[in-house]
Amino acid sequence: MTLAVDGYVTRVTTAPIIIDRPDPVVWSRSDDPEIQQFAERGYVQREGALDAGRVDACLEELHRIGADPAMAADPRVIREAASDAVRSIFDVHTLSEVVWEAVEHSGAIDLAREILGSDVYVHQSRLNYKPGFAGGAFYWHSDFETWHAEDGMPRPRACSASLALTRNEVYNGPLMIMPGTQKYFVQCAGQTPEDYYKESLVATAPRVGVPSEEHISELYRSHGLDVLTGGAGSMTVFDCNTLHASGGNISPVPRANVFIVFNSVENGLADPFAGTPPRPDFLAWR
Repeated sequence: MTLAVDGYVTRVTTAPIIIDRPDPVVWSRSDDPEIQQFAERGYVQREGALDAGRVDACLEELHRIGADPAMAADPRVIREAASDAVRSIFDVHTLSEVVWEAVEHSGAIDLAREILGSDVYVHQSRLNYKPGFAGGAFYWHSDFETWHAEDGMPRPRACSASLALTRNEVYNGPLMIMPGTQKYFVQCAGQTPEDYYKESLVATAPRVGVPSEEHISELYRSHGLDVLTGGAGSMTVFDCNTLHASGGNISPVPRANVFIVFNSVENGLADPFAGTPPRPDFLAWR
């Protein structure tokens, strides 16, 4: 039997390198200018994907789930390491019909199908919340690097839709992206501890699964950095391999976004490439 060659080797014990991505960014033959922009920059933005009523309904769901006593010890609710503030609520598309209806209304599913060139399913969903004064940072990373190593996603044939439930301003921890970095795969160094997600989901600078400072600086010099602001109801769809991060929120203005990750039905998960046991379903639906 011939074993498939892993084109995205990571979590290495030698010096990590940057390689050209062997797979396409856009998997369809679309000539839509929006899709072509996605291919070049790794993301697209739309204002008004959700109306004010749907935004308010989703915010109410955020508060309902976060305050539900039954969810206090639920592993899907992630709290900031330094406080009891909610950092993320995973599996939000199954926890709330209101949120899922908003996703369906936003146009994200059709856009994901066009980008990925196939039908799609939800690989992961979460509600990221950065309360005023207490919202923690998310360090530079490629989602695909984590999903490949820890979930067994074979190829970068996935994308994320971020639906803004509050204003995303330059001062309240918005998404930052290095445009064009989706065309490369940045290896990371270090071995993956078992159940590492329990640490990495609350860490503002994880010790494994992040690029080196040298590689981050190199890619910044060649690609620059876009700060993605937008009004409540706006949507950003970005490639799973794009290098991105977000700063902490010490402003008084909270930031809340729903993230839905769409994976191609032709890119089903295998065993984690890091050699660790699969993570829980709420992090990687199989």
